[in-house]
Amino acid sequence: MTNTFTTSTTFTRTNAEHLASKVVSDLRGMKAYYYRPDESLIWDYYEELAELLSDGYVASVEYGFKRNGQRVVTLSYEIRTDGSLADGKSGGVFARADISGTTWFSFLEYSRKWNSLSSGAQQEIKANLPIQRSYGQAPQDGSGYWVTDRSYSSQGVGTQRRTFRPY
Repeated sequence: MTNTFTTSTTFTRTNAEHLASKVVSDLRGMKAYYYRPDESLIWDYYEELAELLSDGYVASVEYGFKRNGQRVVTLSYEIRTDGSLADGKSGGVFARADISGTTWFSFLEYSRKWNSLSSGAQQEIKANLPIQRSYGQAPQDGSGYWVTDRSYSSQGVGTQRRTFRPY
């Protein structure tokens, strides 16, 4: 006799908020060390990420400092839906970067699911987000290196965090 079991999981707004809260914790680490971003912007990033994650509309997002179009110190999050990531503790933000002469930036890449939406549907969703993004390109790597250092997960959806650190 053979038994077959099927399980399914549903990724909800609550799961998306769990992941977004981990990112917020990291951003607060950036604020503690570098005094940016401010708290109101952190909450806007939280709302944006939770909303887009809950519907599967974000592929990656990056937050950090750039100088002359090049990364100085950043946190980059790649979204994965294959259940391959474990839920870890947030934090561990790099604390020794020289950010003099830098500007704060955030770059979001939409998912394939987002790209399959009509232009009208995309505009409707964007109109309800607290962050109004324009098209652009992510900065180039500056004098530093990438470290894959954390992962956060909930109900099979996760984000792999990579940090760009200066030498």
